[in-house]
Amino acid sequence: MLNLVWVNTFLTLAQVCNFQKAASQLGIAQPTVTQHIQKLEEKLGVTLFERTRYGCKATQPALIFLPYARSLIRINNQALVNLNKHQLRVGASSNIGIYLLPSIMRRYIEEGSPAGFDLTIESNPSIARKLDDGEIDVALMEWWDDRQGFDSFCWKEEPVVLIVHPSHPFASRASVTRKEVGQLELLGGEPGTGTGRLLQQFFANNGSMPKVVRSLGSTEAVKQNVKAGMGMSLVMWSSVQEEVAFGSLSAIPMAEPALMKPVFLVIREGQPEHSLPRIFAEFIRHSGASSASSEQSP
Repeated sequence: MLNLVWVNTFLTLAQVCNFQKAASQLGIAQPTVTQHIQKLEEKLGVTLFERTRYGCKATQPALIFLPYARSLIRINNQALVNLNKHQLRVGASSNIGIYLLPSIMRRYIEEGSPAGFDLTIESNPSIARKLDDGEIDVALMEWWDDRQGFDSFCWKEEPVVLIVHPSHPFASRASVTRKEVGQLELLGGEPGTGTGRLLQQFFANNGSMPKVVRSLGSTEAVKQNVKAGMGMSLVMWSSVQEEVAFGSLSAIPMAEPALMKPVFLVIREGQPEHSLPRIFAEFIRHSGASSASSEQSP
């Protein structure tokens, strides 16, 4: 186990590159700084700093260790803060946080319930990483890989629709078939949402699968490109309801079988339901059993 006091000394020295300045900044004696670094080097089995005429210089192993050291101290600080304030930390992948949560949160607050948690909205892989690192307590995600130590629940399934410019020949269609979509060229959105794996599963026995011709990085970018007549794409229905209502986009559902994307709520294994805000406890109660067959990470 690494001593976090040594790690903190390492970060300070890496920043100021001078043992005396590091000691002054930390409020300890210079020999203590030297001792901390020596013990950390012994533990890691590498040399972290080379002394120079004017101070010291981080070695290559030190540069490799630097992001890990920052994460260790950040997680330590977050643990201390959250243990004291008892605030639940919730993370949501971008599409869920932007398109699904606002209306749910509005209803929750209008019913007189306190928010009771901090919300982080980032990419699906980033939310998974934060959950694994202990930086959040609850995650709302578009995929989950059933890693050990967590319980996952599919709390809803979102229809996936084909979006086109209102002038496109498909715009007046009531639906499109799996075979038709399998022959299309599509714009890609945010990587890591699990859509690629979902499409592989959906088109597995179809003989063809749609081709992604350009990845744009986000659903919003995809929508703007489709509005400009630059292509078409598959997105969650909730992400385009407003544009369809205003007529700036057309959304065509898939004919049977429908294409549905599961949305997962993930918590730490054994986390008591009463520790969650009522809204998340409702998600769990209204879902099926823990999703042992969840969609795998892309």
